[in-house]
Amino acid sequence: MEIHKDISTSMHVDLLIIGGSAAASAGAVYAARREVNVTIIAQDWGGEVASSGQIGNYPGFIETNGIELADTFRKQVEANNIPIELGVKVTQIVKNGEGDFQIKAKKDGGDVEYSAKAVLVTTGVHPRELNADGEKNLRQKGVTYCTTCDGPLYRGKTVATIGGGNSALESALMLKEICPKVYLLTINSELMGETIYITKLKQAQNVEIIYNASTKKFIGTDRLEAIEYDDAKTKKVTKIEVQGAFVHIGLVPNSAFLPKEIKKNKLGEVVVNKVGETSVSGIFSAGDVTDTPFKQIAIATGQGVSAVLRAIQYLDSLS
Repeated sequence: MEIHKDISTSMHVDLLIIGGSAAASAGAVYAARREVNVTIIAQDWGGEVASSGQIGNYPGFIETNGIELADTFRKQVEANNIPIELGVKVTQIVKNGEGDFQIKAKKDGGDVEYSAKAVLVTTGVHPRELNADGEKNLRQKGVTYCTTCDGPLYRGKTVATIGGGNSALESALMLKEICPKVYLLTINSELMGETIYITKLKQAQNVEIIYNASTKKFIGTDRLEAIEYDDAKTKKVTKIEVQGAFVHIGLVPNSAFLPKEIKKNKLGEVVVNKVGETSVSGIFSAGDVTDTPFKQIAIATGQGVSAVLRAIQYLDSLS
């Protein structure tokens, strides 16, 4: 890993957590209770949790929503007197001559630097967008990127899933159980996921699979009312009326800033073991940015705890 011998720093901590959502919150609380000098830095608070709609599958909450849950996470962090710095975009992690990690970042248009004995990366993911007209304006107003989170809100409504891989197929399979009509739009000439999923969808009476569909526009003022797509081969434009659209064309891990020594898979996810260790000793990772196969809030919090407990062992070994 790159070594920098002469770097000034604005803050030195034992454990620096990068990211401000479920994994970061859970890990930070455990670190504070073990009297570890810990700080959280993040671009914003809440991550994909805050962008979720209603949430009814997080332990301890019969029903909440993404904004409220993210706010609860923050209140618990603050109750444990853990510093949070927002508006911080990390650009690089290097090792200084003393063996500590130097974290370079941007904040308020200027350069800032942090120093830490250990680092926990919990920067999450962001959904790959279609870049279709109306997509940004109607996000969480009918356009969503998480069927597990938001699907139950569309019970009894006509909906569409956009995508052709396993995540899209799983979305359509879930929606067909609660919605009278489900469109599955894929830009490909065939579905690309598991055969058993494809078979079930083709047999479903309330699922209509539309191939070669290039989604161009989401239509609606305050709520989604329709989708416009064209046939990738014939260029024929078609509009279908729907109340919900679930975009599943992939997730993009927020991992580009990590050093090349950190092993990632072909998707850019950080490869970790069961206690959150990465390929670089002293750098840990948890939550959706990792190669865990399931992207769920409850899983992220557990991973954050495991990673911090292992990080504490690492810090103890330095003493």
